[in-house]
Amino acid sequence: MKGFVFHGLGQASWQDVPDPAVKEPTDAIVKVGAVTICGTDLHILKGDVPEVHPGTVLGHEAVGEIVEAGGDVRTVRPEDRVLISCITSCGRCRFCRDGSYGQCRGGGGWILGHLIDGTQAEYVRVPHADLSVHPLPATVPGEDAVLLADIFPTSYEVGVLNGRVRPGDTVVIVGAGPIGLAAIVTAHLFAPERIISVDMAPARLEAARRLGADAVADAREAPGELVADLTDGLGADVVMEAVGAPESFELCTRLVRPGGHVANIGVHGKPATLHLEDLWAKNVTITTGLVDTSSTPTLLRMAAAGRLPTGQLITHTFPLDHMEEAYEVFAKAAETGALKVVLGGEQHAEVAVPAA
Repeated sequence: MKGFVFHGLGQASWQDVPDPAVKEPTDAIVKVGAVTICGTDLHILKGDVPEVHPGTVLGHEAVGEIVEAGGDVRTVRPEDRVLISCITSCGRCRFCRDGSYGQCRGGGGWILGHLIDGTQAEYVRVPHADLSVHPLPATVPGEDAVLLADIFPTSYEVGVLNGRVRPGDTVVIVGAGPIGLAAIVTAHLFAPERIISVDMAPARLEAARRLGADAVADAREAPGELVADLTDGLGADVVMEAVGAPESFELCTRLVRPGGHVANIGVHGKPATLHLEDLWAKNVTITTGLVDTSSTPTLLRMAAAGRLPTGQLITHTFPLDHMEEAYEVFAKAAETGALKVVLGGEQHAEVAVPAA
């Protein structure tokens, strides 16, 4: 089969790789139907995630069809259409029992495309399949569902829930990429008074308006003045960092009001300065987090009911074997206008079943 293999800093290629096989009775093998590229994959290529070793197939978001299941798998069976979660859960360790699947100590957590081969391939082995894949409702197209593997749970859990968005709040989201846009959509579930999106790309700010931002600001043009004007100088109740850069995190800490919340969602590869000399007396709560995906079943039900506009974030589609082209388009989002790119899906040809 083919997979997109990481070779080191800035290097990866679509190439022949061994077919995956069931190694544990809790494994499932999934034929990938649709897959997407995450900003975290770009961080890997930039060297921000050093745990990823050369030779690893990248990717942690996909939908597909079960083609083989280990003897202990009970919740899915061959021919089931499933969503592959970006987080793998053993279901038994201390953290999984608390619903903190991202911190799994039983061979799970974020492992796909990180510690083991991932989803940007024709086939993928998913450990702990009972809790790590979700049967897909027939009403949810695969291209739309793949956005529920990571970006919507991440934005909702690490941004909206950690930030404790409440009715009447002023919410600022720094970064209008896919994560920031999904945060706009899911923050609306809690009826804030206003949502302000901050970015440097006009196309992304326009997408933010389309998805529900009440105001937008160019990050280079004193967004703090807009926030101050709209809040009588108090600052925002909740500020979410959805970029993963030191300057954006530091901006978030300047935009939050006393007693407010800063929810960091972005993946950081460099240190950021925490200005405690300004923050120590302001009762500010700062949260970080790796998504647990405990909200995925709820988000799937909402998508099936037409309550989540996941498809509106998809700007480009490609056949599965156009991975290198898709990465180039996604990495140059400022030029291409890319938000979320999807490879495979119902509009493209099926891959062949590997020989036994």
